[in-house]
Amino acid sequence: MSASDNKITRMSQGPRVARVGLTVALLTVLLVGGGCTVTACSTTVESGEAGIKTTRFGANPGVQPIELRPGWHWKGIGEEIIIYPTRQRTYSYTREANSDGKENEEIAFADQTGLPMTADVNLTIRVRDDRAAELYARWRQPFDDLLDGQIRNDVRSAIAKETEQVPVSCNLNTTPGAAVGSAPIAAAACTGSLMGAGRQQVIQRAFQRVRTKWAAEGVEISQMEWVGTIRYPPSVTAAVEARTQTEQRTLAAQQKAAEARANAEAAIETARGIAESTRLRGEALRANPEIIQQIYAEKSQGLCPPGTDTCIIGQGAWGLVPGKE
Repeated sequence: MSASDNKITRMSQGPRVARVGLTVALLTVLLVGGGCTVTACSTTVESGEAGIKTTRFGANPGVQPIELRPGWHWKGIGEEIIIYPTRQRTYSYTREANSDGKENEEIAFADQTGLPMTADVNLTIRVRDDRAAELYARWRQPFDDLLDGQIRNDVRSAIAKETEQVPVSCNLNTTPGAAVGSAPIAAAACTGSLMGAGRQQVIQRAFQRVRTKWAAEGVEISQMEWVGTIRYPPSVTAAVEARTQTEQRTLAAQQKAAEARANAEAAIETARGIAESTRLRGEALRANPEIIQQIYAEKSQGLCPPGTDTCIIGQGAWGLVPGKE
């Protein structure tokens, strides 16, 4: 082959190589783009969730104000989609580990005398669908972190503000350093206690505080309640047990005294009946002396008049007439 022929062949192969290279490049872009679409570059928002998009580029970088509704959503370059739960749920702050957390999340507070105590608390809560982006933009936290942090702090603060206004009990002296149970709190100064009706009054007032604050943030709290009983200090528990035992002993003594009074009154009534019967018989005998002679005569002959318990046997084998030998 001549040199001119080789030159023509090389010139014809140039465009062909260029076309192959372009095809490979396009296929690579498509493959990379396809893989990104299927995996890393898309997010699915489920029912009961809101998607919050953040972006680093564009005219309005940062948290986008419009929430993404349930469905499939594309993530472009520099974009991220954060999933925020908007379904209603119950969250528990408890001492023991549970599905909401492994650490101790019990709520601590004190009564009006400063006695410390703790309790577990439940919240029924949800994020409004149209406020999720605004909530995230303000706090920049996943919602579970918000529940564990700021919301829990507000629950604890609200309960503490309410419990510090009431005593643990109206019947116990719980002043620090004093003997528990030595002096009851005046009834006029005690309208409720944490061992009585005040327990529910406190949690409801605290609930109103927390609900009002977080409603402005787009978080709806529909219920807040105690889980189980309040954990009181040992001194209070011991005083309550002692008081209960004293009340039981007092009640038993009162019942015994009432029974004794009833028996005494019954005996008195019986004695009155016997005395009245004796009086009436005496009056009857004094008014009719011949009856006494008749009774004596009947007894002397061994006759027993009706209603008598004994008979006096006349002179003979069975005995002597009274007063004779």
